[in-house]
Amino acid sequence: MLCATSAAFVPAYAQEADAPAPQTKAPQPPKVGEIAPDFELKAIDGTKVKLSEQTTKGPVVLIELRGFPGYQCPICTAQVGQLINKAQEFSKAKAQVILVYPGPAEGLKDRAGEFVRGKDMPANFYLLLDPDFAVTNKYGLRWDAQNETSYPSTFVLDNTRKVLFAKVSHSHGDRASTEEILAALPREAA
Repeated sequence: MLCATSAAFVPAYAQEADAPAPQTKAPQPPKVGEIAPDFELKAIDGTKVKLSEQTTKGPVVLIELRGFPGYQCPICTAQVGQLINKAQEFSKAKAQVILVYPGPAEGLKDRAGEFVRGKDMPANFYLLLDPDFAVTNKYGLRWDAQNETSYPSTFVLDNTRKVLFAKVSHSHGDRASTEEILAALPREAA
């Protein structure tokens, strides 16, 4: 009986020590209506690009590519080609198109250079390097499996970084089409 009642006299701080540590929740991709986290990354040309500064110019189309999971993703290549083909429509909507290329810091710039080689990047398109998946992790888009890097994703943001459209693909395909993206741009901008 002494043992049963002695637990009641254990100081509160000692009882707290036995409690399980609170679990930190992994970041989740931003949802429609939420504010997308701000970030700053270097573009392939070395200039710094900050998301919140880009949204002051108009809507932003934020595309998370797969980076280099051991090869240049042919679906990413096709997707970017389709976006470039509609560059004038994005420009008319005053939209900035930010392509995030994630991967290990070592060799990332070279891999990204291979990805855009031969592509004419429009003035309102930015290929940003995400070394060691910093932004990918912040956005909850890390696809942590063998030969994978990130979930290919598309977000359309307004001038306050509010998410107007979000599509996160949990496969290599099933990405937002260029038409879906253009339709999601704010009406006053489109």
